[in-house]
Amino acid sequence: MNELVTLVAQRTGLSQEDAQKAVEAVIDILKQKLPAPLTNHLDAFLTGSSSTAGEFGVAAGEMLKGALGSFFEKK
Repeated sequence: MNELVTLVAQRTGLSQEDAQKAVEAVIDILKQKLPAPLTNHLDAFLTGSSSTAGEFGVAAGEMLKGALGSFFEKK
């Protein structure tokens, strides 16, 4: 998750602390809205857990990373 926080901070100009809060807020919303199996992959991806092994886990993780990166991209 630190990589994502750093990415958000760089792309938005937010401080690391504010970027951390923003990432946590988005993750909380995603966990509320996504189906349980996807939230498990999200948790595993964010913690770097090896439980996401396999093509689906890797693809889902990369998709989430890209989506969140795009969400916070500067316009």
